[in-house]
Amino acid sequence: MSEESNALEHIVKVLGLGTPSEYRDHTYINGESLYYPTGRVYGGQVIAQSLMAAAKTVGTSRLPHSIHGYFITAGDIRQDLLFDVETLRDGRSFSARRVNVTQAEGPILTAIASFQEEGQAGVEFADPMPADVPAPETLTNAKQLMEPYADKSAFAKFYSEKSPFDIRHITPTVMLAPDSAAAEADSGKQMVWMRADGHADVSQTMHRALLALGCDQIMMEPVLRRAGLSISTPGISYASIDHSMWWYRDVDINQWHLYVQDTPTAAHGRGLGVAKVYSLGGELVASIAQEAMIRVPQA
Repeated sequence: MSEESNALEHIVKVLGLGTPSEYRDHTYINGESLYYPTGRVYGGQVIAQSLMAAAKTVGTSRLPHSIHGYFITAGDIRQDLLFDVETLRDGRSFSARRVNVTQAEGPILTAIASFQEEGQAGVEFADPMPADVPAPETLTNAKQLMEPYADKSAFAKFYSEKSPFDIRHITPTVMLAPDSAAAEADSGKQMVWMRADGHADVSQTMHRALLALGCDQIMMEPVLRRAGLSISTPGISYASIDHSMWWYRDVDINQWHLYVQDTPTAAHGRGLGVAKVYSLGGELVASIAQEAMIRVPQA
């Protein structure tokens, strides 16, 4: 079995969480953390786990259609997480859940997730996927880009050896250096292909959770791109403040998805990243918005 398949299997296990216990309108579930170079709990992980925790309290005929989470403080990857899922409402079409995630020092995230009964008809339309996009197979993946730097950077080592996703930038990556042309044009637009690096035979809810986990690796990049910054900018610090996702169609994390990204604004050390996510066949399957704190030393 390949290292990538092992990484993907481990993520699916971590997202599976522990055995639920119930008390009144609350369900309590324990979870562990994935390795991340910062030593802090990775935001995409805890959002994805919150979705899976909420899903354990909802009937299988209802799929997650949205989640909105606020990151309260950084979590410690050496400690387990406790997911407290509160049942807010079960209606004829929708179920709403509040999820509070805590560690020994207190809360690290609070989220609200909503689930909808499958197969409901209604108004339907979508923005089309951009035309004439380079095929993912023609592009260099992030593992190959980061391998030469693996001995010098914990982040490079993570991306080259431990990431369970195959990430391929159409626009120049800002992992290694700023995109000066984009900054001069005052643009944060970027497009990225991503899929699981391996194969996950999982439920549709888990596919959506894996999309939530994977997307967090690139959601801040448009802000960095427009600001003329890079993940490797000396002294830079950043952290997700909140994260929202909406799913409109089924996801297959084993297949390529195109992230069409932008950033409309940044101010007060905060930047907003947005994304539309398309299947390889051109369906708009999800939309994402994330605000992040980004700070650089002043000269």
